[in-house]
Amino acid sequence: MKQNIIETHGLNYHFGKRQILQNLELRVPRGSVYGFLGPNGAGKSTTIRILLGLLPVPEGKVLVHGLELKNNRLDILRQTGALIEMPTLYRHLSGYDNLEMTRRMIGAPKKRLQEVLEITGLTADAGRKTKEYSLGMSQRLGIALALLPDPELLILDEPTNGLDPSGIREVRNLISSLNKDFGKTIFLSSHLLSEIEKTATELAIIDKGATLYQGSLKDLYAHTFQPAILQLRTSNAAIAVQILTDHQYQLLDSEHDKLVVRLAGREQAASINRLLVENGVDVYHLSTETQHLEDFFLRMTTKEPVMALSA
Repeated sequence: MKQNIIETHGLNYHFGKRQILQNLELRVPRGSVYGFLGPNGAGKSTTIRILLGLLPVPEGKVLVHGLELKNNRLDILRQTGALIEMPTLYRHLSGYDNLEMTRRMIGAPKKRLQEVLEITGLTADAGRKTKEYSLGMSQRLGIALALLPDPELLILDEPTNGLDPSGIREVRNLISSLNKDFGKTIFLSSHLLSEIEKTATELAIIDKGATLYQGSLKDLYAHTFQPAILQLRTSNAAIAVQILTDHQYQLLDSEHDKLVVRLAGREQAASINRLLVENGVDVYHLSTETQHLEDFFLRMTTKEPVMALSA
């Protein structure tokens, strides 16, 4: 079992009389890309500020790199890189000079400059002033700045915010490479659920400061995202309808050669196909409509009552 690089236990936080976090429980496995999701006002930004030592830990326990945050803030920050939305850059300076200023402040070795430029794909543009950079290049430079101390943990808050599709893909590919090729643990907060779905290996959904779901995406897909609808096109819709009805399948729609059937589980798609073929009905098309992360997220964070889940 992988050791957790971040853990929170009974984490609470108040702004005045307003409770922002309510017994928040997070477990971030070392080596994962951990998607951190929640609607506006759920407590994501407050959680990130606490993890970075920008807010105190008044109630509860926070462990980062196995160290308790309250008593080891500086040691933890030396091993942690962060990018919170847009990086703060000196726009009149080149990308290289921005990196060099930060390198001197943190005491990183000189060779680290070329390493982070290569990792983030900015070597060819290092000499350009950052005011000439696209948003995607600026974001990658922000990640390069966070990588200078060679941290094991990267905390990224909305790293694709405001980017066009090309910039989003660049940052997504960089995040995947940092995790797979360089062994970085990525704590990734984003409102782009499709990006979390493509990138994350682990996931937490919070709302009103409490954890609603936590676990791997693989488990979420296996236990929650079962295909609910099957669409078929056959050589004889009338006979197909009769066969499926006789075998107690629930038909939702039938039109010309197209049938729509409700599924109770993934295995029923194969059973229906086999049943029709064995009864002399050719199946030209068969596809399932599967729930996605967005469906699950919206269901959990609406006003409908939901039970907290943990995989």
